[in-house]
Amino acid sequence: MAEFKLIDRFRQRNKVQRKDVLQGIGDDCARVEMPQGYELAITSDTLCEGVHFPQGTSAHAIGYKALAVNLSDLAAMGAQPSWVTLALTLPQHNARWLDDFAEGFFTLAERHNVQLIGGDTTQGPLSITVQAHGFIPAGKAITRSGAKPGDYICVTGTLGQAGLELLKLNGGIQRKTPYNRLNYPEPRIEAGIALREIASAAIDVSDGLIADLGHILDAGQVGARVVLEELPLSVTMMQDQDPAKMLELALTAGDDYEICFTMAEEHIDAANDLQKELNLPIKHIGNIEEAPGLRIHRKEGVPLEISSGGYEHFSEKKNARGK
Repeated sequence: MAEFKLIDRFRQRNKVQRKDVLQGIGDDCARVEMPQGYELAITSDTLCEGVHFPQGTSAHAIGYKALAVNLSDLAAMGAQPSWVTLALTLPQHNARWLDDFAEGFFTLAERHNVQLIGGDTTQGPLSITVQAHGFIPAGKAITRSGAKPGDYICVTGTLGQAGLELLKLNGGIQRKTPYNRLNYPEPRIEAGIALREIASAAIDVSDGLIADLGHILDAGQVGARVVLEELPLSVTMMQDQDPAKMLELALTAGDDYEICFTMAEEHIDAANDLQKELNLPIKHIGNIEEAPGLRIHRKEGVPLEISSGGYEHFSEKKNARGK
């Protein structure tokens, strides 16, 4: 399949047609129209075979996740997704693989009214780079740097399930059902938009809670205390025979793409209303403190030592991805 035929294949599958896109796929550049009174949030992520997804992962799952991880970044800042570009590097042409990839990618794009407006294709080792754009009302962006001593630390959804699925996959445990949390994370777009009025700081949990909460602490020059037993685990994880391992996965595994955020105590009622409105659990797991550093304790106050701080590229540290 020639490059331009490949591009046409994606153009034909691209059903979202936004009115603010003046020029989409088919020219040297795309042109879009910015709404008045809004800021543009831009993020980009690359997924590589063997690093971000194991060999043998379905093309549908890869297409879905390539977009999902970028939308998750927008969600953490409170942005409404709008447009994306896609750079796709393939070892060889494979019409069936491309169709499955596009189905996964555009299924999620259509759900959030996101239009593919351009990108690139090339031949080489399998990797996918997506750049996503979203709108935020001027002055309403949620950054990593706003946490203050006394703020509550909260997490949407549950943690560690994707890490557990990857652990089982690396251990050779095969399943008839897909690894849903690992391959099909749910970007918390609606929660992120609602958190504009609640959160003092936020980040999506991609590299593990310890690592990502650490970015909030560094940006705000604060510390934190987290209670181990307050970490939200899924029903599947609670049924596992090794609770200690499950809690460690919740702290370090990553790939959850939930939102970790901080908020002042005065917003507790608003957060409770939000979880009811979205039918999305929001768990208070600790508090921001003035003294630098992250302290993890059991309920009785016993400090906990964790061997891994989460996933980090170009690091020799062990983590759930096995890299």
